Amino acid sequence: MKFMGTLILFILFSALSAQVTSRNHTLGEGLSLSSEKPDDVLTSPNGVFSAGFYPVGDNAYCFAIWFASRPSRIQDRNVVWMANRDQPINGRKSKLSLLRTGNLILTDAGEFTVWETNTISLSSLELHLYDTGNLVLRTLGGENLWESFHFPTDTLLPQQLLTRNTKLVSSRSQTNHSSGFYKLLFDNDNVLCLLYDGAEVSSIYWPEPWLVRGQAVGRFVYNNSRIAVLDSFGYFSSSDKFTFSSSDYGQLLHRRLTLDSDGNLRLYSWDEESEIWVVSWQAWQTPCFIHGLCGANGICSYVPGIGRNCSCLPGYKMINHTDWSQGCEPEFDLSFGKNKFDFLQLSHLDFYGYDYYTYPNYTLDQCKKLCLELAECKAFQYTFRTDVGFSNCYPKILLMNGHGLPSFDGSFYLRVPKNNLLSNAILVEEVGLNCSSEGALLLERAYLKSRVNGKVKFMLWVVCGFGGLEIVGIFLVWFLLFRTPKSSSADKQGYLLALTGFKKFTYLELKKATKGFTEEIGRGAGGVVYKGVLADNRVAAIKQLYETNKGEDVFLAEVSIIGRLYHMNLIEMWGYCAEGKHRLLVSEYMEHGSLADNLSSNSLDWKKKFEIALGTAKGLSYLHEECLEWVLHCDVKPENIFLDSNYQPKVADFGLSKLQSREENGNSSFSRMRGTRGYMAPEWVFNLPITLKVDVYSYGIVVLEMVTGKDAAKGVHVIDSGGEPQHKRIVSWVKEKKNGAASTKSWLEEIIDPRLKCKYDIGKMEILIEVALQCVEEEKDARPSMRQVVEMLLAQENDDQ
Repeated sequence: MKFMGTLILFILFSALSAQVTSRNHTLGEGLSLSSEKPDDVLTSPNGVFSAGFYPVGDNAYCFAIWFASRPSRIQDRNVVWMANRDQPINGRKSKLSLLRTGNLILTDAGEFTVWETNTISLSSLELHLYDTGNLVLRTLGGENLWESFHFPTDTLLPQQLLTRNTKLVSSRSQTNHSSGFYKLLFDNDNVLCLLYDGAEVSSIYWPEPWLVRGQAVGRFVYNNSRIAVLDSFGYFSSSDKFTFSSSDYGQLLHRRLTLDSDGNLRLYSWDEESEIWVVSWQAWQTPCFIHGLCGANGICSYVPGIGRNCSCLPGYKMINHTDWSQGCEPEFDLSFGKNKFDFLQLSHLDFYGYDYYTYPNYTLDQCKKLCLELAECKAFQYTFRTDVGFSNCYPKILLMNGHGLPSFDGSFYLRVPKNNLLSNAILVEEVGLNCSSEGALLLERAYLKSRVNGKVKFMLWVVCGFGGLEIVGIFLVWFLLFRTPKSSSADKQGYLLALTGFKKFTYLELKKATKGFTEEIGRGAGGVVYKGVLADNRVAAIKQLYETNKGEDVFLAEVSIIGRLYHMNLIEMWGYCAEGKHRLLVSEYMEHGSLADNLSSNSLDWKKKFEIALGTAKGLSYLHEECLEWVLHCDVKPENIFLDSNYQPKVADFGLSKLQSREENGNSSFSRMRGTRGYMAPEWVFNLPITLKVDVYSYGIVVLEMVTGKDAAKGVHVIDSGGEPQHKRIVSWVKEKKNGAASTKSWLEEIIDPRLKCKYDIGKMEILIEVALQCVEEEKDARPSMRQVVEMLLAQENDDQ
């Protein structure tokens, strides 16, 4: 009896110890924290941080870490980390459990695993909350298997490193803790930057994107370490030489660096006396320069003493009165060709980015005419440049990042139907948001318990009335009901939107869309392209990539960049598929097929060919110079240039060949040659460094093909003076004709495609051929950049006007 009493006391003491441990700073192996027990929290030894279930809505919880030194009210807690911010769990039967296998899992209503560390260990483990706020899964021997510091959400704590593999992502709003649109990360220049990453577009807004990296910005781009850290005294340092000190630098205080939902990066210090968080540094003093705040067609203005306000452009209305990020939509018809348009002038208003192109030394009338002729042009910026003494014209294809600025001297001209010109001349402030539903996140997930209880009660009444035979049937029915919710849980998720902002398709969806991949419309070194009709009746080009050894993470990293590229001369990407070994890309379908399909026909006159040359150059210039990462196409050829219904060119198959980091200064190394015979630059053959100029060379070959009608891959067959047949490269043949000609007209007539029937501008044709010959110079440094090509062709086009 004495032994039994001792044993009972030991068991009770052990249970009490386990319970106390789970409520202290350590969670032992085999134990859990429950969402139904408010006291189930871990607290750091110094009492500063707590970890537990944090309410984010109506019966919606996330496992989080917060400052325990804040007031006890839940709504006043400052959360610094969340495990499942984008998938809240139910308040009943949900647990955080440390399994004996070494895995830490978060289960929703006891059924669904919504988050896990994916760790395995044969050693004994414990989950420990440190004084720094770092939640660490470690062995009893002191080895760390996982830690929250390696997976930050929107906050960086002192001693927590921001590296090339981590980033901060803002919350959606002050009350919605799910992932928002703003990110703090190291870009491919090795520069710490703030990025607006919206559903459709993305752009860097800090450091100021109009400044040159490493010069005006003062950042150090030649260091690949990519690491930044904040200390408790208020000093922040980064490997790109960016540093700052808090306004209260030198005091040992609780601090947090948070990327707030409005896109501003702020350092907060805890004021013990007032018990409030004080902003001791922030990245932007002028909040309206932060991109995406008021959405498309929205205008941001700052009123001292009140703060940031959003409004719509004249003639536009707010899309969602609870969310400014969705922007505004026009109340009138902007269909090209259906209405007569004019322009409404708005002074001291600037929309940054998304220019169709920059047109220097344009008059106001020329700029208006240009915008009216472009279907995509929604407005234009007209600015006088004091440094050069003339005005620049900036047609806008997307109205993002609008802000009113009294010091801005340029004028903004909004394209509106003539009958709406006067009635919409006043900006209407729409600063109020309907926030009544914000923060109340209702979980729509159905749980087993709620669906079974009613059935069970009914079945028990039947059992009492009809006896044992009915019991057997009832258990069979109950068993079937029990299984149904589990099997359909994945289907309730619907389509997952990719982090890139475009759709993730399943392999079966694309197989159905292409009728089993039956209608092939093209193939190349990368894969086979099929025509398909998606579920929403859009006609798509679906490229099935050849078997690749790239993992899903690498593939998704590449398509995440491709999906954010936006230019009228690039094929628009609609989505992708990454299932097992299947890798597919889904893009818009071009009615007139590829340039290669049209070169041998009579469908392309001189004007169309010149516009194709210009549009292709614009697309490649965008890839080379205007992206977050430089994109080397590596396979520019007629088969990869497609023509829309108006014969406007769109470059395809960009990005997956090579995403070029900017710190490489345009030089890159490849394990094998890439491209197509006849279009490849000499660098490939002689194993020289590969730069952006390989695309310039290929572009020059394509232009010569369009002009001459010859096939670059086959070359040109000629008869020499001795009557013997010879085979010449298209470049050599054109140069020989030009250098040996007695007059401009005669050599042009010898090389130009006879299908043009002499219906071309001789001066313009000569410039186009000259540009092409510069592009195909043997020495890469002698070739122009694609931006210079665009400028040369635009200059010729403007002279004709």
